[in-house]
Amino acid sequence: MIKIYIDGSSIGNPGKSGIGYLIYRDNEVIKKESTYLGIQSNNFAEYMALIFSLIEAISLNEKDCFVFTDSQLLCEQINGNYKVKSQNIQPLFTLSKKLISKFDNFKIEHIGREYNKEADKLARESTSFLI
Repeated sequence: MIKIYIDGSSIGNPGKSGIGYLIYRDNEVIKKESTYLGIQSNNFAEYMALIFSLIEAISLNEKDCFVFTDSQLLCEQINGNYKVKSQNIQPLFTLSKKLISKFDNFKIEHIGREYNKEADKLARESTSFLI
């Protein structure tokens, strides 16, 4: 099973936004990525971090995936505990669920920010490349 740590960042909300994620296999980083997204909301960035990382995991032919996020909203929406109310987020939620269905085993868990520092750093760094 791979473990993925994800984070989205938006400076201004909406503002310059980006994502960061790390994919671990056997406690070793096998992929580390950050991407600038333009002017977006924090929730948009959080979903894009999930989507980008899941696409990467699928491309690696992974079947079991455990995602860690410091976004309680994202986690609870994916787990079905919160409704998706934003029309802008609904398509991202739908795409996320479609990607999740490709895995034999999938779990997403909310963690404190102090446990997600590396993904947060990647997401923040991606927003600093452009003015």
